[in-house]
Amino acid sequence: MVIHHPFPPLYDAHSEILILGSFPSVKSREQQFFYGHPQNRFWRVTAAVCGDATPVTIDEKRAFLLRHHIALWDVIASCEITGSSDSSIRNAVPNDLTPILAAADIRQIYVNGGTAAKYYDRYQKPVLHRDAIRLPSTSPANAAWNLARLIEAWSIII
Repeated sequence: MVIHHPFPPLYDAHSEILILGSFPSVKSREQQFFYGHPQNRFWRVTAAVCGDATPVTIDEKRAFLLRHHIALWDVIASCEITGSSDSSIRNAVPNDLTPILAAADIRQIYVNGGTAAKYYDRYQKPVLHRDAIRLPSTSPANAAWNLARLIEAWSIII
């Protein structure tokens, strides 16, 4: 069964960096917002890197991202996926990133993990002619990276 991305990107005219995930998890799809699984370390990592408190509510998360000029979106617009498993993604259709790039002066694109990098390189890079820097995944499935190592690696975004 094909699942379509259920919520829009987050960005404004002041966004300077774009962070791309692969496709929203089941929890994120339920919450209608990015990185909704409580074990995903995205919010703790980005808050630490930005020297800010970890946002909790969706409104706090939106305000945090915009305050720090971070745009957030996913590489994939629709796909077949089993649960939240990136390795199960089939028949991926890419998101159109050009509206974000037209509205904001994005100085750098980052991808959150290997799956996002793979699909970015396959679908986005040939169209945009822009490289993306691969960051280690904040997913709880990436157990090889503890919180301190993630924060260190992700510190390049600021």
